[in-house]
Amino acid sequence: MTIKTLSVRCPSCQKEVLMTPAFPDRPFCSRRCKLIDLGEWASEGHRIAGEPVMDEMRLEDERDHK
Repeated sequence: MTIKTLSVRCPSCQKEVLMTPAFPDRPFCSRRCKLIDLGEWASEGHRIAGEPVMDEMRLEDERDHK
């Protein structure tokens, strides 16, 4: 019986990444790709669809101060 090692594509550069200790930054292929992805989230280049939470909080705050 052979055991297959799971592999995925790096979200940043699309290189193959094995889900093993040889790739400590998995699912990214490297620390560099991991930091590039983090930068995209921090600069709002990546977003999750939906209504902004801050707008809801502002509305609640405005209601409380009336």
